[in-house]
Amino acid sequence: MEAEYPILLDTFLKDSEQRLVQLHHARAAQAPGLPALGMAAHSLKGSSGNMGATRLAELCQQLEERAQCNELTGVDELLRKVDVEFITVRRLFNVERQRFIGQG
Repeated sequence: MEAEYPILLDTFLKDSEQRLVQLHHARAAQAPGLPALGMAAHSLKGSSGNMGATRLAELCQQLEERAQCNELTGVDELLRKVDVEFITVRRLFNVERQRFIGQG
């Protein structure tokens, strides 16, 4: 598994970028998009938690809960926080990837 660690990081980042697009598309759909918002948030929450991006997972949990309750209040602000947190996670994971490759 150790040799595949950079691949795992790349896969997480690529998948997360796709989930972010799904989150934003679902939000743009307003109320009909809430189930899709909840599913995308749930998926991103799980993978983020598995990768140790706990703050990102927490924000996605909040989005998922809002979607499940059909509550749009605060969703836009949560999406902005998710975007900002993902930028931080992506930067840190890219540094981690380079550090790992540099050791090999």
